[in-house]
Amino acid sequence: MASSSYSSVRQLVSDNSKEEFIAAADILIKFARNILENPADKKYRRIRISNQVIQNKLLSVSGGMECLFEMGFEEIEDGEFLMLPVGANLQVLKTIKEDLKQEQEKLLVKPASIPAQAQHASFAAAVRPSSHDVTQTTRPAELFARSEAEFHARLKEGMKRVLSYENPAVKRKARSIIPVESLELEAKRNMESNAGASKPLNIRDYLLLALLSWFKKSFFHWVDTLPCSLCGGVTRNTSSLPPSMEEMAWGAGRVEAHTCTTCAHVNRFPRYTNAEKLLDTRLGRCGEWADCFTLCCRALDFEARYVMDWTDHVWTEVFSESQSRWLHCDPCENICDKPLLYESGWGKKLTYVIAVSCDEIQDVTWRYSAKHNEVLARRTLCREAWLRRTIHNMWKQKLLTLTPERQQQLWHRLICELAEFVTVKTNDSENLPGRSTGSLAWRQARGELGNGAIADPVVQNNFIFSPKEDERECEMIHIVYSCAADKYIRKSSKDEEYQGWGACVYSFSYVLRKEEFDWKMVYLAREEGSASAEIVWKFDLSDTDLRISKMEFKAQSAVYENGSVSWRICAGDNCFVQTGEALQQFQSFDLHGSQSLSVTAVMQGGQGDNAWQHTQLFRQPTNDVNNYPFEIKLFLN
Repeated sequence: MASSSYSSVRQLVSDNSKEEFIAAADILIKFARNILENPADKKYRRIRISNQVIQNKLLSVSGGMECLFEMGFEEIEDGEFLMLPVGANLQVLKTIKEDLKQEQEKLLVKPASIPAQAQHASFAAAVRPSSHDVTQTTRPAELFARSEAEFHARLKEGMKRVLSYENPAVKRKARSIIPVESLELEAKRNMESNAGASKPLNIRDYLLLALLSWFKKSFFHWVDTLPCSLCGGVTRNTSSLPPSMEEMAWGAGRVEAHTCTTCAHVNRFPRYTNAEKLLDTRLGRCGEWADCFTLCCRALDFEARYVMDWTDHVWTEVFSESQSRWLHCDPCENICDKPLLYESGWGKKLTYVIAVSCDEIQDVTWRYSAKHNEVLARRTLCREAWLRRTIHNMWKQKLLTLTPERQQQLWHRLICELAEFVTVKTNDSENLPGRSTGSLAWRQARGELGNGAIADPVVQNNFIFSPKEDERECEMIHIVYSCAADKYIRKSSKDEEYQGWGACVYSFSYVLRKEEFDWKMVYLAREEGSASAEIVWKFDLSDTDLRISKMEFKAQSAVYENGSVSWRICAGDNCFVQTGEALQQFQSFDLHGSQSLSVTAVMQGGQGDNAWQHTQLFRQPTNDVNNYPFEIKLFLN
């Protein structure tokens, strides 16, 4: 295993074959030696990226470009050259050179007691020992087998998805729908009005902004629940339905059932993944929005990527020719070039963010985070070395199908991106908003409202259930709560107990535990004088390779006068709304393999001065300590 303190050296050793590493190290050592021996000669500090030897033996291996950056080289002349500045720290250069030479010597020495096959296997399995990877190395590679296979399948599915945007007929259809002329006029007016800006944009940048605004404000529509197609009444997302053959043909793997609260008609909401179909339906949540917007970008000849966020969001990146960089574009929010929006604005705990286009695939996580170490610590679904090697190989395979001119262009862009990624961002100067699309309840359940966005005095306990070792083995989380005993019991983990109704709660507002001594009853209720109250429980599996396949849930309640209790069950972007009456007995919910779950109870209504008592959760006799009116079973796989 590489012992260097420089991550790029460790990456070169861990991610590549012995032959690839030795060839790349030879070039790097030569660069370093020439500079150290001739520090005043500028010709040794300049590297032409288009040199075929450089491209084939250094830049084509994982960690080669990163090593140049750690040595101190910087990109100049729009990516055509790399240059080591005159003031660069030559001690860093010397240390990296010595580390590379040491690693070469280790690999070139072949102990007689170790078979060549075993040496190669040990070399290939090595992972760089960063603070994150040290934890991963304690887990045998076979424990990652399933999660890495699933990860690889998702990468391939993303690369397959973006090919649909390249269909000429589909692009023509999109272009015929987009009001191109009016958007171009708007772009021209905006460019003229900003002619004196310190960093002027070109007409294509303004056209992108116009397209983003039109898509959000005039074209696509967000769906929490559909209005009833029969009576126009309000519906609730109650369950899932099997897709029809026609729906499946357009990529709808699942269909939500939105049941009308007035006439009980069940309305179908297919979750289409075909961008052409979405040009007609113009409905959906973030997945549909990103799919259709990326197609619209391609229809106007923007270079665009579909961006997959493993914490359950998707968006688009568009390459700006005038700025020579990729711009973050979120069509749901009508926001451009604010990559820290999700981490700093929404409060998302990012893990993996992967961008795919018809020509390439990149791990772009580092564009969207100012907290690289925290992100690394959460990346547990696969080995970092495996991910770097897999994405790099997929990128190189794509590259081989392109013209030499296009290959050269993508090499230059990669250099610029890597330079951006190794520079950790700060968010001190940005005041980014929380999420704006979707109902307030849905956004709050997902924890994406951002700082200061909740007007109610919400108490944040921030307790989150995550599977313990025995729960991973039995593939279940089973929680019960007794209001009479005022304690939770974790049935799936040695009957571990948590005392107090708030001990396992993520957040709550205006909730108290009420004991009626005369009636000998106990329950959770609203605080006196409050119009409504809310309590949230959360489950998170993102640190494991497990997913929630199904939930069985019971939550007994009592209401009086016109009081009401409702429940929101959100897994990913799929939310179910249930009445308190429906959950008096166990109900089963298909959660589609989600890794996160929030369960929210809302109490409201009632009449008179005692309205706060007309909505009650988990009401039971004070001596009924062995019964559990609140029970959740999560089945994992």
